[in-house]
Amino acid sequence: MGNALRYLCGDCLSPQTSEGAHEVIPGSTGFDLLARDLFQFENTAQVPEGLSQHVDALKKTQATWYKKILAAWKEDPPSNAEQAAILIVRTLQKQQKVHVQGLLAFYGLPYPIATTQAPEDTAQKWPQEVKYEFHTLQVDARAVLDGDSINVYVDTKSPRESAVVPISVQEATIERHEARARKDYARADPLKEQIESAGYRVFDANRNGDDVLARKYRIRLRGVDAPEGKQPYGKEAREALLNLVEGKCLRILVYGEDRYGRTVGDVYTRDVFVQEVLLKQGWVWHYTHYDKRPEFAEWQKQARAARVGIWASSNPQKPWDWRKERREGIAIETFA
Repeated sequence: MGNALRYLCGDCLSPQTSEGAHEVIPGSTGFDLLARDLFQFENTAQVPEGLSQHVDALKKTQATWYKKILAAWKEDPPSNAEQAAILIVRTLQKQQKVHVQGLLAFYGLPYPIATTQAPEDTAQKWPQEVKYEFHTLQVDARAVLDGDSINVYVDTKSPRESAVVPISVQEATIERHEARARKDYARADPLKEQIESAGYRVFDANRNGDDVLARKYRIRLRGVDAPEGKQPYGKEAREALLNLVEGKCLRILVYGEDRYGRTVGDVYTRDVFVQEVLLKQGWVWHYTHYDKRPEFAEWQKQARAARVGIWASSNPQKPWDWRKERREGIAIETFA
């Protein structure tokens, strides 16, 4: 194939195992493996043997799929797992859905639900600028950092996550499970640290007796700014957020990341919009520098008129001003 695909594949262009299943390559993902197989298909016209375990189509039919996917890839190369999944679904839209799903499952790629929805449905589902959404596991008290930040975990079995779990993390998870079954905690504990250092966590034994591998995200509530912990009302703001999310699974609409690597999003518990409640209760400021939504301004206005939360004070200090003062104070001490 072209140099672009060869460069993308890199070390993932090693041969398949004798059984035809994908060779385990540390750090590679389903996206890498698909790129490798397309490269090999162009050079050998052979499809992966292991695919027949996921689809019941003839090899000739599978080869036709790969030929079409290869042509589409060359025309508009995807850069991540989601884009690759969308390319496959669009390219094979006339094939049986079960076959497309089997092909995606073979590579652990997410099924791109959004491609089956009309544009107007998507627009109604998400506010403008939202990139995607995810659903979290239950939130515990320690996860609430302050009045506008939460650590959450997302099950890697979800379509979006399953395609990007590093193979090294998958292997460590399996080995840890086996070590714990043998009560070999001297081996299991370092593996736990390895998994967590990669940004994941294993939750032991759910209702079905299975371990749950989840990815960690630090969430920054979009459009609001809470008093810092050492500010007046800082503890109360954290408590208010904790009361809203503790023990609940959250739905988060993601806008992107901030400069600290936090995921910026709108947070919901069922049909409750968390930012709305915090603004109406008066525990956060509308952060107009980053968010211009008029409803946020209106909710803050209501709380201020009712003198609730931080507005019980006649002149509460804005969190961004408080932080600026501390930064400038440190600078003065440093250069004094």
